[in-house]
Amino acid sequence: MLVERTTNNEIVITVSPYVDSFGIQRLIDYAKYLEATAHSKAKQADADALAEKINASWWENNKNRFLQ
Repeated sequence: MLVERTTNNEIVITVSPYVDSFGIQRLIDYAKYLEATAHSKAKQADADALAEKINASWWENNKNRFLQ
């Protein structure tokens, strides 16, 4: 694996063709998450509470599809 920073401040990562593409995609997704949340002022507890509320609402709207 080779990691280098370009002159226009980008990071280029070169990996072997034998590396699992699923693992690479997960790494890319995580990097996108870090980039998207880099300047967020949200607290983890707030995100957890929102996720719990959304999941509860989703389950209430969809449970009939699974409990038949």
